Amino acid sequence: MLRPFWVDLHMHTALSPCGELEMGAPDIIGRAKEVGLDVIGIADHNTCENFPGVSAAAKTAGGTPFVLPCIETQSAEDIHILCVFPDYETAYKYKEWLWLKIRPIKNDVDHFGYQVVIDENNDIIKEEETLLIQGAGYEVDQIVTKVHEVGGLAILAHVDRPSFSYPAALGPMPQDYPADAFELSCRLNSEQAAQWRDNYPGRTFIRSSDSHMLSGLSRANCTKMTLEAPTFEEIRKAIKGEEGRRISWPWG
Repeated sequence: MLRPFWVDLHMHTALSPCGELEMGAPDIIGRAKEVGLDVIGIADHNTCENFPGVSAAAKTAGGTPFVLPCIETQSAEDIHILCVFPDYETAYKYKEWLWLKIRPIKNDVDHFGYQVVIDENNDIIKEEETLLIQGAGYEVDQIVTKVHEVGGLAILAHVDRPSFSYPAALGPMPQDYPADAFELSCRLNSEQAAQWRDNYPGRTFIRSSDSHMLSGLSRANCTKMTLEAPTFEEIRKAIKGEEGRRISWPWG
């Protein structure tokens, strides 16, 4: 039976240098449960290595929320693409391809912040030494194509932002651009968001928290989707508008 699910596909952990250290595995799960999120996407910059810890924390907490492996990829043009994958094996395979063109720039902890891989109890497994917030050597079109090749969803991230977005780097998106959806920032008001919908009729939009701290997780910062179950395939159908699955306009 179809019913509404609250979905936030874009949040960061302590692995992203811009993410607060409070974004630990059990902490994210606890906050997501507290505010009523059904599906969350762990989308650190250019990597997915904190997905196992967060996913394990969700299982320990009773299996909710459902956790999806995602990667916020930064292209050669400095465009952010929210890449959503059906499972960790697929996400990691994509990450290996991505890192063929990640430069070996050492992270400056004092300037950018820590980049820690953690387990379900927030014990540190390792510290990632390569700077994660950098453009990979692939153009945005190549990234979208690769994500689709491995069976994932490619969503142009925060297209309303004046930096790290497709419009900021290349100008307006073509109406037929092959991304699965466009993401809008939760900071937009209803009038601003509606302007984007009017400018791109027929395109699918989602809202995400892009949260770097626990306080950003909220139903007010995510997207309500009509699904049969909280799974990748159901979300894919909702984004495509298939079999009665759908995305509700986030601004009401």
